[in-house]
Amino acid sequence: MYLDTHFNMPNLTSVERLSRFYEDDKNYFVVLFVVYNLRGIKVVVEREHFVPIEFLSWNCLTIGALGWGQIQIANSNIINIETQSRKKWMIELCDTLFEFYPNEISKIKERVNHFRKIQ
Repeated sequence: MYLDTHFNMPNLTSVERLSRFYEDDKNYFVVLFVVYNLRGIKVVVEREHFVPIEFLSWNCLTIGALGWGQIQIANSNIINIETQSRKKWMIELCDTLFEFYPNEISKIKERVNHFRKIQ
């Protein structure tokens, strides 16, 4: 993550893909964050984190509306790492999706109504 940017919302992975991948407890989805600056043509690494996705707190993550949903960093300038169990993190993922999907259904209904009026 380039420090001179003010806001980035990178996608990490699909919620569906991660849920399938994590059906096997031996699998780990690990994220490498590199925070850097540019000085002329040199890249200067300020800090890095190499952590399983479940160590990323849900207060710095969000779900993006692409396919089944994409786990995203809400703002790449704010990364909150906390050691927690995969089970706890996955339960929070499910809770987040139980809120996310009904909101998406409402948005889709509004869009359908919009185009019904146009038609």
